[in-house]
Amino acid sequence: MRILVAGASGYIGTRLVPRLTAAGHTVRCFARDPRKLRDLPWAGDVQIARGDVLDAGSVREAMTDIDLVYYLVHSLNVRDFAGIDRRAAGIVAESARERGVRRIVYLGGLHPAAGGDLSDHLASRAEVGEIFLRSEVPAVILQAAVIIGSGLASFEMLRYLTDRLPVSVTPRWVHTRTQPIAVRDVLAYLIGCAGLPDDTNRTFDIGGPDVMTYADMMRRYARAAGLGRRVIIPVPLLTPRLSAHWVNLITPVPRSIAVPLIDSLVHEAVCSENDIADFMPGVAAEATSYGRAVELALERIHDAEVESSWSKASTAGPPSDPLPSDPSWSGGSLLSDVRTVHVKARPERLWEVVEGIGGDNGWYSFPLAWAVRGWADRVIGGVGLRRGRRDPARLHLGDALDWWRVEELDHGRFLRLRAEMKVPGRAWLEIHITPEDGGAIYRQRAVFVPRGLSGQLYWWLLRPFHGLIFGGMARNITRTAARWQG
Repeated sequence: MRILVAGASGYIGTRLVPRLTAAGHTVRCFARDPRKLRDLPWAGDVQIARGDVLDAGSVREAMTDIDLVYYLVHSLNVRDFAGIDRRAAGIVAESARERGVRRIVYLGGLHPAAGGDLSDHLASRAEVGEIFLRSEVPAVILQAAVIIGSGLASFEMLRYLTDRLPVSVTPRWVHTRTQPIAVRDVLAYLIGCAGLPDDTNRTFDIGGPDVMTYADMMRRYARAAGLGRRVIIPVPLLTPRLSAHWVNLITPVPRSIAVPLIDSLVHEAVCSENDIADFMPGVAAEATSYGRAVELALERIHDAEVESSWSKASTAGPPSDPLPSDPSWSGGSLLSDVRTVHVKARPERLWEVVEGIGGDNGWYSFPLAWAVRGWADRVIGGVGLRRGRRDPARLHLGDALDWWRVEELDHGRFLRLRAEMKVPGRAWLEIHITPEDGGAIYRQRAVFVPRGLSGQLYWWLLRPFHGLIFGGMARNITRTAARWQG
């Protein structure tokens, strides 16, 4: 099938496109700025059309020879987003009719069946869905509540609030019922829409197997993330608008996105029907539980998020895998100290110094600080510095190296160590060597993924010493290599 994806550079779009191509479809991506798609691993497998959903000419041109349109566009973070989305939906619906498109698929928001006085965000989503349903092109509208996936704004708000606040003062909306759904299930339903009967023109409620309150979601997130018990204190006088300011202080999610999302949390978002199971029984039967969805989302910060920015994600890896198009505030707190030094030494000489770190050779910076930290780790039951190293000159994958473990090793080029000391979070140390004319580039990155408020405090209390520890390490390793070179 020939498919156009409008909103291909968004979170859902960047995960949907490679799955559509893997299913054998021919995909064309529609984007105002194709440069946003340039660094995505699947960019070479699709057609890319430049245009704007408010420009009827570019929309009609992009829909030439298209069977199905996925519409994943919304203007949540701009003023008058409802008016903009209304005009855009009208243009897309009319252009689809003119070009003979067979179906439009739209991902909307789950809201009470009775409608009523909806928030601006949900009212706009419902209006866009109605525009498509009333058009002459059959439309499928999937209505979802909170989607659980690392990088999605609603999940990121939940993550940061729960990570950073052992005690939360919250508005009444924390007791509103909702039916969250894993991002992988949303993607499966979207892909399944390509195989629905041609005359299907309706909404489908989609959700996971668990119905819970937002407070329940925070508590169960805390358990999945290995955090302590979260105390949630509802305050009736704390309005959604006031709580949006509070969320803006605690989380990095932009206020322009947080405010309309929080306004929507006052509405119960529970599926009123499960008709989608009649059309896609396999997806519905294997729906991901909330706890498992959170675990999958957290895999990003536990594993994929730590992957160096010098490498790329796979073409169609797990939905939690980070992509270059994801917002900078997504993925949870990842704190890092980065050092780059140009060295007048051969890369192989520099690598020789790097491969010799630890054990009797030490860590090339502030020996007393390393010794004290190692002693403190042993006192609280950690491994400390007593393990040393197996080989004084050569490292091997999986080696213990003082309180580190060799997690990734590309001899002469890259070393990643994973910390096995007792810390309130997870820590890595990466060293990367790149040849250049007259020498080499030494890149060093210390990465810390904090666990809860204690993890944040741990990092920032030690932050004043990073120059001595990590800065000194980078300087002394490169000076040693340059001196050996001479």
